[in-house]
Amino acid sequence: MSNGSTKIRIYEVGPRDGLQNEKELIATKQKVELVNLLSDVGFEKIEVTSFVSPKWVPQMADATEVLSAINRNANVTYAALTPNMKGFEKAIEANVEEVAIFGSASETFSQKNINCSIKESLDRFLPVVKAGLAANVPVRAYVSCVAGCPYEGDISPDAVKLVAEQLLEMGCYEVSLGDTIGKGTPELISKMLEAVLKTVPDSQLAGHYHDTNGRALDNVQASLEYGVTTYDSAVGGLGGCPYAPGAKGNLSTKPLAEMLHAEGYSTGLDMKKLQKAEDYLAQNIANNN
Repeated sequence: MSNGSTKIRIYEVGPRDGLQNEKELIATKQKVELVNLLSDVGFEKIEVTSFVSPKWVPQMADATEVLSAINRNANVTYAALTPNMKGFEKAIEANVEEVAIFGSASETFSQKNINCSIKESLDRFLPVVKAGLAANVPVRAYVSCVAGCPYEGDISPDAVKLVAEQLLEMGCYEVSLGDTIGKGTPELISKMLEAVLKTVPDSQLAGHYHDTNGRALDNVQASLEYGVTTYDSAVGGLGGCPYAPGAKGNLSTKPLAEMLHAEGYSTGLDMKKLQKAEDYLAQNIANNN
């Protein structure tokens, strides 16, 4: 149990990682309103959208419009996923304040998700990271399939370590460890973290645990023991990964915050305002599907 002095950062990814998986197209004004409500909750960082090909992820085709229409809170960093230089350039034009790249610890998942090998993906990311550093825009990295892959099954903890190391070496400030199919258990997550922490400091790691099998909060508990103090979650438990069959369901922000508060950690979140954002989501977006 924490003594209350430990701050845990909850990184809100619902507007991007959550909404990208919704089948019905959501109106731009609804996305904007959701981000505006989340901006008042107390998050330090909100991932708003992604600059990817609309052919692959039609839900994110209005990325520029959403970023230009939101009411920006000076205390919030607004981020977007930018898998390549084209996406990065568009994101910078839209005044994004942080970008993210998306790698994998599984060769097969890398091929299915971004149509290239792990090595090729890292080669592709390098110019994006360099451009981010040159523009003074922080670059965050995701590593998917850290506890298992829908195609390969078990993934070696050392494979996760190797990718995380390389992403930090190229200049990413943080690596978010994604349990893409929600297969993780405290035992699997602990083994993975033990490997990664041999070369990556806990201050540069985040946990991104899907709740497919109802173990996400348990996995956060296990990760807290290893000193990880940043966790990704999505308002209302939205989303998952469109390229991972059956992976629907990010860790929901509200239960995560409630658990952390009950354990004595601080998050800086206003739970009443978070509820307001959840209510808006339930009434206006979740009902579309």
